[in-house]
Parts: sequence; structure tokens; C-alpha cells
Amino acid sequence: MLRSFTLYFFIFTFICIDICIGTAPLMAESIIVNPQNPQKANSQKIPVNRIDRTDFPSLFLAEPLLEGESVWLVQARLKELGYDIQPSGIYNLPTSQIIRLFQVASGLEENGVVNRPVWEALLFSDAGEPCLQGDSQDKRGRLLIEIDVASRKLVLTEDGKLVKEYPVAVGKSKTPTPLGEWKVVHKGLNWGNGFGTRWMGLNVPWGIYGIHGTNKPGSIGSYASHGCIRMFNRHVEELYPLVPAGTRVRIVENGKMFPQDLKPVLLKKNSSGQRVVYVQSRLKELGLEFDRADGRYGNMTELAVKYFQAWRGLEATGEMDEATYRAMGMIE
Repeated sequence: MLRSFTLYFFIFTFICIDICIGTAPLMAESIIVNPQNPQKANSQKIPVNRIDRTDFPSLFLAEPLLEGESVWLVQARLKELGYDIQPSGIYNLPTSQIIRLFQVASGLEENGVVNRPVWEALLFSDAGEPCLQGDSQDKRGRLLIEIDVASRKLVLTEDGKLVKEYPVAVGKSKTPTPLGEWKVVHKGLNWGNGFGTRWMGLNVPWGIYGIHGTNKPGSIGSYASHGCIRMFNRHVEELYPLVPAGTRVRIVENGKMFPQDLKPVLLKKNSSGQRVVYVQSRLKELGLEFDRADGRYGNMTELAVKYFQAWRGLEATGEMDEATYRAMGMIE
């Protein structure tokens, strides 16, 4: 009996060893990176943190890496300025290193972080305009781009006469397109991705907004963007050479720059934002504001509010309080 047990134990051990040896290559194959095709072996993507905000978001090396249209815009602008970078939409180490170079060249703090001063240096600097200039606006008539977010239409006029009209996509309810009177301050070519083939940046003081092409043509005519104005690429390519830097851009909703259901918020000198546009627009309707409705509560806006308050027998503080909103007919 002892001999039978020994024989069975020997056979069982032999079978186990054979199974282990036979499956070892399969196990090894599943964990060894194939040097001939590393992408196949590393099929999992690097984790990323999505960021598509337009309010001059801070971009930096993070874990997971930051990814989104905001990053793509920075990379595309750096490439346009001559830096050796290919836009990927991911804020990685090479991007951070190039930002450091840009900061040194621009006299900014060198830390590899895209903050408000870096955004402004990238988008609003006098670094030249890489575009077809054509005739200057002085030689041509007075140009105006008007965009109505309600009809999702962009109209270009010259001396009040229609030149072009295009369908557009505008901001979603949570990320609305900013109403107001702006200017084209920067133009860019072939940024790609969500920006399409052309970019015309606007001088909105509280965020990054522009008129551009798209890689989502099906969105045109809808409320789909993070606040920018999207056009078909063929349309923005047609508009681009007609619009020099400095062209005025007026964005309205049903022809107006302030809503009917406005909630009063205290505003005063040095305030900025969409609500300041609403006040400036109403002051212009009353004939008291002669500058642009640009969202900046400066000396002229303060003076206009003071004048209105004195005219209506209110305390002339120059600040927008509830009584002033009501007297201006902006709330009931």
C-alpha cells in the first residue's frame, strides 16, 4: 500500500510541474512589455484632469495631468510664437518647461505655471499678428461684427451695410457667451482641435473668448460652446481676412445687452464682469454713457452713474445699488 501511495504522489507531482511549465510562457507574455509595440502593451491612457474653463484658469503640472481646450490654446499660441511644441491638449513636463522659457522672455516669474499674467502676455501682447492683414480699417469703411446669441447669427457690416452673414454656435446656459461691446485683439491660424482653422480673440476682461472654427460642425446653430463663438471652418476662413485687429464686436441677445430678469448686485468703480456690461448698456440707452459697454467699471461709468443719481434725486455715490437699478428701469 505504501508503494501505491508513493506512486500516486509521484504522478500527481509530475502533472503539477507540467502544468506550471506549460502556462509560464502565457503568464510571462501577459506582463512583459513588447518592445516592438509599446503602445499595444501600454493600452491604458495616462489619467488626466479635464479643464475647459474660460476664466483664465491656472495651468500647472498636476497628478493627474491637466487636459482640455484651455491647455490646447496655450500650446497652439506658443507654437504660433515660434516655440518648439506640438499641441496635445495635455499640460505635461515639456509644456511646463516651455512656459518657463516664455516667462523668462516676457519678464514674468519663472515657475512653469500659466496664471493670469501669463494668459495676458500670451493672448493680449503686441507680439505681432500672424494673419493676412489686407487693407487697413482706416482705408476701408467702419466695420462691425454683431452676434445675436438668441438667433445664433453673426453679421458683418461695413458703414452699416451688410457684408456677410453666418450661422454660429454660442455658449451653453451654464457657460454663456458674454454680451457686450468688444474688439478683436488677436488673430491666429490653424490652431486645430476645437478651435478649427482660424481664431479671433476678444478683449473680454474676465475670460478667454473668441470667434473660431470647430471640429464639431454639427454644433453650429446651437448652444454648445464654453462661451466662444463657433463657425464652420470654411466660413471663418472667409471672414478672417476681412476683419483686421481692432474690429468692433457687439454681442447681444434679441438686440439687447441686458436681460429682463436681472438681479441687482452692488457694483462700483473697478468692478468688472457681465453685470457691468448690463449697466453700461442701459446707461447708453439713457444717453449717459458714451464709451463702450466693455464690462469695466471705470471713471466714465462711475461718472455716468453719479450723473444719473443726481438727476433722479438719489445720493450720488457712483455705485449701483438697488435703488439705482430700480430708477434706471432695470428691475421692478
